[in-house]
Amino acid sequence: MIGLIAATAAGAAARDRLAAAWPDRTRVYGGPVADAVRAAFAECDRLVCFLATGAVVRLVAPLLAGKASDPGVVCVDEAGRFAVSLLGGHGGGANELAREVGEVLGAEPVVTTATDAVGLPGLDTLGLPVEGDVAAVSRALLDGEPVALRAEVTWPLPPLPVAAEGAYTVRVTDRLAEPADGEAVLRPPTLVVGVGASKGAPVEEVLALVEDALREAGLSRASVAELATVDAKAGEPGLVEAARRLGVPLVTYPAGELARVAVPNPSDAPLAAVGTPSVAEAAALVGGGELVVPKRKSAGSPAMATCAVVRRPGRGRLAVVGLGPGARDLLTPRARDELRRASVLVGLDQYVDQIRDLLRPGTRVLESGLGAEEERARTAVAEARRGQAVALIGSGDAGVYAMASPALAEASDDIDVIGVPGVTAALAAGALLGAPLGHDHVSISLSDLHTPWEVIERRVRAAAEADLVVTFYNPRSRGRDWQLPKALALLAGHRAPATPVGVVRNASRADESVRLTTLAALDPVTVDMMTVVTVGNTATRQIAGRMVTPRGYRWQEEAR
Repeated sequence: MIGLIAATAAGAAARDRLAAAWPDRTRVYGGPVADAVRAAFAECDRLVCFLATGAVVRLVAPLLAGKASDPGVVCVDEAGRFAVSLLGGHGGGANELAREVGEVLGAEPVVTTATDAVGLPGLDTLGLPVEGDVAAVSRALLDGEPVALRAEVTWPLPPLPVAAEGAYTVRVTDRLAEPADGEAVLRPPTLVVGVGASKGAPVEEVLALVEDALREAGLSRASVAELATVDAKAGEPGLVEAARRLGVPLVTYPAGELARVAVPNPSDAPLAAVGTPSVAEAAALVGGGELVVPKRKSAGSPAMATCAVVRRPGRGRLAVVGLGPGARDLLTPRARDELRRASVLVGLDQYVDQIRDLLRPGTRVLESGLGAEEERARTAVAEARRGQAVALIGSGDAGVYAMASPALAEASDDIDVIGVPGVTAALAAGALLGAPLGHDHVSISLSDLHTPWEVIERRVRAAAEADLVVTFYNPRSRGRDWQLPKALALLAGHRAPATPVGVVRNASRADESVRLTTLAALDPVTVDMMTVVTVGNTATRQIAGRMVTPRGYRWQEEAR
C-alpha cells in the first residue's frame, strides 16, 4: 500500500489526482502531518509526501529502523514539478515510485541513487538475494574499477561492466559460501526441493530434513525456488507451513505425471499410498535438471518425510522488442525497460544506432547488416540458450514483417520468450493520414524475396474483392519496380479511380513526408522501401484534408 500525505490545498489536489489514478494502491492519511507520516510509515510499503523534502526528512528521521525494513519515500513539491526519491530508492522501491508518480502527475522524477544516475543496475535491484561487500563492489563498478564476474551457475542477469579479473568480484552461486573481502554474492533461485510426507508430518521434521540436506550438500537455502510434491499432499499442513517459512511456493503435480519421471530410487510405499513410485525425486526432477541430493529420509522414528534436491539450469531470456517507427517518443516504456535489462542486444545495425544511447554499460551488442535476418535470429536464440538475457530488436512491431517469426521458429521451450509490442508503420502512417484504418483492413508485403509473387497476387486480389483497406509494406525498390503497379491495377478493378490513397515516407522521423492522392493519380515512381502506401476501400473519403474510412455507426447515418 502507498500512503499519501499532504499539508496544503495544492498538495491535496495533487494527492487526490494520484489517489484517483491508483484507487487500489493508495491510502490517504489526513489529520496533523506528523501523525499522518508516523501512521503511514508504520502501515505502508511506500509513501508519497506532498511536502518539502526538508520537512519530510525531519519527520521520518526518528522513525528510521534500517535499509531493509524502511518504506520508500517520495516527495512531491507544491507545484507538482518534481517527484524526488528521498528514502529507500532501491530496497524500498522509491526510485520506481518516483517515475510512476511522474507519469501520473507530469512531474519530473528525481533519482539520485548513484547506480541509477550512471545507468548501472544496482546489485540489490536484480531480484536476487545478495550478500557480502555489496557497497564496495557497487562503488568499484561506479568508479570503473575492474570487477570480475564469477558465475558458478548460469542466470540471465542484466548487463554489468565486468572484467576477466579484478580486485572485486560479483559471484553468482547457489552454494553455501562466505563472501570474501571485496565480493558480492548473488544467489539465483536454481534449487527445487522435492518433498514427500506421511499424513501429519510435523513441520519441524520437514524443515530439519530440508535444511540438513542443503547444508550437507553445501547448498544455500536462499537459492531454493520452490518445494514440490504430489497433488495428494497439496494440503498437508507440515508441507504448507514449511514452504511458508522458507518463503517459497509449494508446487504440486498429479501422481500420473510423477510416475512417468525416471528416478534412481523408486519405492513401493509411495506407489501404494499416492499412485507413484517416487514423490520427492520425481517432483524435483519433473521440470528437468541435475539431481544433486538423492532421496533421503528425515530423522524421525519412524521417518515422516523424504526430500531430494535438483539444480535446474537458469533459463535464458529472449525479448523480441519492437522499436516503433523511429521517433523516440513512440518507443514504449516496456521496450525501454527490456533494452536496459538485456545483457546481449542483437539487431540490424541501423536499428541499433537508433537506441544505442539507451543501453546500459556492459551490454554486448551483436549487429549485422541488411539481409542477415536468419543469422540474427539464430544468434539471438543461441545466446539465450547460453543463459543470457537477450533483446532482439526490430522496427515497428517485431512481430509484423520483422524478427519475431524467424526467431520463434528457431526457438524451443528451453528458453523464455517475451514479446514486446511496438507501434507499426501502418499505425504510424494511419495516424498521420487521418483514420484510413477505421474499418476492416489488411497489410500486405509486396516483397517477393521470400514469398512467390503468385501468392502475393492472390492475396491482393482477395483484398480487392473483399473491399478491404490495404496497406502495402515494402512497396517498391530499385530491383522490384513492377509489383506496386501490378497490385494497384488489381485494386483498380474493384475501386473507383478517385479512391483515396495515402503515401507516407519515414513516418515519425525527422524527414517524414505525407501525401494524400488517389488510386488513379498515384505515381509508383515516387514510392520506395521507406514508404507505406494505404489504399482506401469503396467507403473511404477525403474529409477536411484527411483520409477517413467510416466505421458505419448508425447514429452517424441517422444524422445525415
